[in-house]
Amino acid sequence: MSLREVAAEAYRESLPVLALSAVGGLFAGVVLGGMEAELRAVSGLLVLVPALLATRGNVYGSLGGRLGSALHQGLIEPTFSFDDERVNAAVAAALANGVLVSGVAAVMAVALLVALGRPVASLATLVAIALLAGIVSGLLLTVAVVSVVFVGYRRGLNPDTLAGPVVTTTGDVVGVATMLGATRLVLALGGG
Repeated sequence: MSLREVAAEAYRESLPVLALSAVGGLFAGVVLGGMEAELRAVSGLLVLVPALLATRGNVYGSLGGRLGSALHQGLIEPTFSFDDERVNAAVAAALANGVLVSGVAAVMAVALLVALGRPVASLATLVAIALLAGIVSGLLLTVAVVSVVFVGYRRGLNPDTLAGPVVTTTGDVVGVATMLGATRLVLALGGG
């Protein structure tokens, strides 16, 4: 395969996904723009947004990379099965890391804002929001990543080309939406 053919195939695979990624990013921005009341009600929540969105991309991008590498090496099959120990281990590690990093980000946000003398909600409130958003978004992103990687691979597409843009877009949309839902739930339960 010539260099030109490889480049053409890479663009053919990635351009539609990148276009959807741009639309998804705009949608996530619209959802974030609609969170004005929640951002005012929970001081310090805005500081968490970039941290939580970045961790979604890093953690679940790594999951996509692991699955793609395992598929290329023939270590796993591109089928949905709860019996595959390698897939289960990769998914469990991603979920655990995603939730743990969410909690750590909330603690660090509170510590930073307190050190700067800025107003901040209680540690319990921000940690609860981060953990709830981390759990729900983690489950949704896991389903999205595993589905895209396996289905793409079965259709002859390179999962490495698909996983990055899909994780970025889905992570932003799901991350902002779950943060909004988690914030509303914590506020309804008396947090703030």
